[in-house]
Amino acid sequence: MLIDSHVNLHAPQFDEDRDAVIERARGAGVGLMVNICDRVSNFTACRAVADADDIWCTVGTHPHEAKENPELSPGDLVALAADPRVVGIGECGLDFHYDLSPRDIQAKVFRAHVAAARETGLPLVVHTREADDQMGEILEAEYANGPFRLLMHCYTSGGELARRAAELGAWFSVSGIATFKAADDVRAVIREMPAERIIVETDCPYLAPVPYRGRRNEPAYVGHVLAKLAEIRGWSPDEAEARTTDAFFALFDRIPRP
Repeated sequence: MLIDSHVNLHAPQFDEDRDAVIERARGAGVGLMVNICDRVSNFTACRAVADADDIWCTVGTHPHEAKENPELSPGDLVALAADPRVVGIGECGLDFHYDLSPRDIQAKVFRAHVAAARETGLPLVVHTREADDQMGEILEAEYANGPFRLLMHCYTSGGELARRAAELGAWFSVSGIATFKAADDVRAVIREMPAERIIVETDCPYLAPVPYRGRRNEPAYVGHVLAKLAEIRGWSPDEAEARTTDAFFALFDRIPRP
């Protein structure tokens, strides 16, 4: 089964042809998709896409949007996560590249997500960019307060943060960036990821893999990411599919495995 662990199908880029995009994904063999919440205030739109049997969703606020609700509480997230179609907490984290929200607010809101993941037992979907030291410190400090499961989504940060996260039992998702010609550093980190905790994603409509780079990304393209992962790790296509499928269901265990 092909699984796209991170889609943004409620994004406005899909407003004109959302149903057709979903049908193309199914036609390409994509059996499951997880629609990722970008901010709690947009949860209703995110959740609406997950009415289909093969689409699930998360609840959370991206670090870019943290300033929208700096007082977001774990209880707010836990209440929304009671919806049976919600299978994860996030996308949340730190992004010091754009700094679209103040860094202290990003950290505060991120910690609220960690607490919600700990309370619900749902996996935490983590976004991190140019914040390796701070991310590592928060994850380790929060894990010491009580364990939680985490996914380092679309991982393109350094090897040291990957090592620190792996020691906490983190899963990692590989995106179309792995196919980019200049992404040798990303591929080097992928080679060292724990083999039993790697999954794949498109992060559509962003980061379309080669040969679609520069176009709007779609879940139908996730097979290209999987093929590149197989090449990087020296796995056969069937082995890559089996490994990532097993890893996905081990992480997103609210989703019944077909």
